[in-house]
Amino acid sequence: MVAEATKGGSAPARQGAVLATLILAAAVANLNLAVANVALPSIGEAFNASQTSLDLVAVGYSLGLATSVLWLGALGDRYGRKMMIVIGMGLSIPASLLAGFAPTVDVLFVARVLGGLAAGMAFPTTLALITALWSGPARTRSIALWSGIGGATAALGPLLSGALLEGFDWGSVFIATLPLALLALLMAIRIIPSHVNENSDPVDNLGGILSVLLVGALVLAINFFSMPGKSTLAIGLGIVAAAAIAAFAIRQRRLGRAQSVGAETAAEGSAKDRPEPLYNLEVAARPTFWVAACAGIIVFGSLMAAMFVGQQFMQNVLSYSTLGAGAAILPGALMMVLVAPRSARIVEARGARFTLLLGYFFCLLGYLAMLLLWDQGTPYWQVGLGYASVGIGVGFAGTPASHSLTGSVPLKRAGMASATADLQRDLGAAIMQSILGSLLSAGYASSVGSQISNAPNSAKINDDLTTALETSFSSAAATAERYPKYESEIIAGAKTAFLQGDEWAWTAGITAIVIGAALVFFCFPKRERERELLEAYAAADA
Repeated sequence: MVAEATKGGSAPARQGAVLATLILAAAVANLNLAVANVALPSIGEAFNASQTSLDLVAVGYSLGLATSVLWLGALGDRYGRKMMIVIGMGLSIPASLLAGFAPTVDVLFVARVLGGLAAGMAFPTTLALITALWSGPARTRSIALWSGIGGATAALGPLLSGALLEGFDWGSVFIATLPLALLALLMAIRIIPSHVNENSDPVDNLGGILSVLLVGALVLAINFFSMPGKSTLAIGLGIVAAAAIAAFAIRQRRLGRAQSVGAETAAEGSAKDRPEPLYNLEVAARPTFWVAACAGIIVFGSLMAAMFVGQQFMQNVLSYSTLGAGAAILPGALMMVLVAPRSARIVEARGARFTLLLGYFFCLLGYLAMLLLWDQGTPYWQVGLGYASVGIGVGFAGTPASHSLTGSVPLKRAGMASATADLQRDLGAAIMQSILGSLLSAGYASSVGSQISNAPNSAKINDDLTTALETSFSSAAATAERYPKYESEIIAGAKTAFLQGDEWAWTAGITAIVIGAALVFFCFPKRERERELLEAYAAADA
């Protein structure tokens, strides 16, 4: 497949078909990341599952994806990116079937992890191929479409789940992605070019194993930390993650130094046998790389956290149906698709720093709307305003975050940049959802406890009843059904408590966004300096 030179940079032949194939393959992963949350109550009822089991089902896909992207991205750079997409899409088909027809909740969790591993093969490879096949402004536009449509697809996941659950059982939400995976597999085989700017050096498999250990332990620690009775396990996993991070950093620095010494002494034979660092820490230290990576974590985490808390707010406080709650996110998805192409033009004209800050501004507006406007009786336009603002923010910030990552690395290490772009979504979602979820639970329990202690008949409320009321909104609703005489008072108190909890959550989200904006403002280079740095990096890497 021959590249076509255009005024806006180079692009592959049949570039529209190639880009559509890559976006479709990424859409399979983005949809699967978002479809499970709405179905969790149905899954819990079907299997009589504990809350811990449901949490593992929710995190299983992102766990498999996040743990594997660094290693599998490097394998794709070495052995063939097209092959990785084809295998990933092929594996996602049985994984979806196993999830849809899982006989137990444990099998469902395994199927979700397997699906995440399949996405780990395909998802980072899509961005790596965009980096390898396009150049100049054409690459920026392609990344903008990849990022915007990807974010919109994730936002549409709850809508798809809600619609399916109106007429089918919980398994339908996992099987729904099968047609997309099959189509992406067939298109990848026929359309995607083979062996483009790939690496011939050995892969650092030991570093890959350490990366799986550190990311898996970190993601699980973050999720378990907010679960009652799991703090010891979370601390243990955190220690494992810290040890793996230290070992990984030592390994990568040692390989980097050995590679430099080998190049200087022209020890050609030994250099060929020595693997390159899986994650080049010198490249990662470039400000256009590490600041963009951190900025993306907060931006994409803000999107997923807004969906996570917002879904519960709409169903618990506003009494939306699952379909109605899913449809409420549509303004955010629409804004992402509309804004992403314009974001590419702003990156070229004003630089990544300005575009990132613009995205952060709209994310901040969205979270302020959620904090100040979302309450009992909130009209839909205020709900839509919050989601639309966050969607605009992600649409603006997603392109420069991904573009800066790919522009900061040599083409043969495109898998490293695309894997980092993928980790932005997975780690951002895990971190922001866990933090906001913990504060939501803490604020809810605090409010319920205060209401009980101030109630005139508080002496009649025993410890078991107090625990049931403080556990969650759904637990309070179930308790209300057992006490029909007090049902309206219990539900009203639970709604009040939920609103206090989500105030805590939105405040934490605003704090994270402000910190991210400050990081970009003070640490990311301005437009001219950014261009100088990227040109210097390209020359040094060549």
